[in-house]
Amino acid sequence: MSVPVTLEALDLAALLCSRVCHDLISPAGAIVNGLEVLEESKDEETKSFALDLIKKSARTASARLQFCRIAFGAAGSASAQVDLGDAENVARGFIEDEKVKLTWNLPRALLPKNRVKLLLNMILVAAQSIPRGGILAVEGEGTPEVMTFKISSRGLNSRIPQAVPALLTGSPESGVVDAHAIQPFYAGLLGRTLGLAVSIEADGDAIVVAARATPASAETARAAPHFEVPAVDVQPVAAPARA
Repeated sequence: MSVPVTLEALDLAALLCSRVCHDLISPAGAIVNGLEVLEESKDEETKSFALDLIKKSARTASARLQFCRIAFGAAGSASAQVDLGDAENVARGFIEDEKVKLTWNLPRALLPKNRVKLLLNMILVAAQSIPRGGILAVEGEGTPEVMTFKISSRGLNSRIPQAVPALLTGSPESGVVDAHAIQPFYAGLLGRTLGLAVSIEADGDAIVVAARATPASAETARAAPHFEVPAVDVQPVAAPARA
């Protein structure tokens, strides 16, 4: 039987840093490759291709940094609020491509920082259920201070990732949390900090990630000592100007 795992603040911060590095390594590597081609090639067509690669990869890296700054980072003071419009923009920049589309059904409002961090992390969890692409629908219920969320994903061969349900509860089946597992574990931790239980379940042809207040989670939240969820402050960088 799985037992709850508690991470020290330094271990949690290190694992989140590893997650951010994982998201950035691909576009950063593509930029380096493009610069090498520009330096070595004398063919104008090849140089043009390399420059396009650099621009595209720089935009991708910038979008990922902006997303990670809110989803994992400090994003202001402990009492800061985040505009859901900004959350939508960074979510679209990070998630949407030719295979994945995002339907955003939330009003424009200011929400407590950790509640927005939870929302973005729930979107990441839901995206794992459609490895071949599909549609993510984002919905909310309640006033800004106590809003709860539901992310429904639909796509070809959608599925619940095997380890994710236990990670969301904070009790991984393996008994350990590594850099590959930290994101859904962190989503569940954010939920519990807010007195919410985060779950992932099949609902017809959809996979639904939901955060709901339950008597058990509310009681746990009241009994647990208050703490600010450790975060990695990642500053966004601007993409190069278009040619």
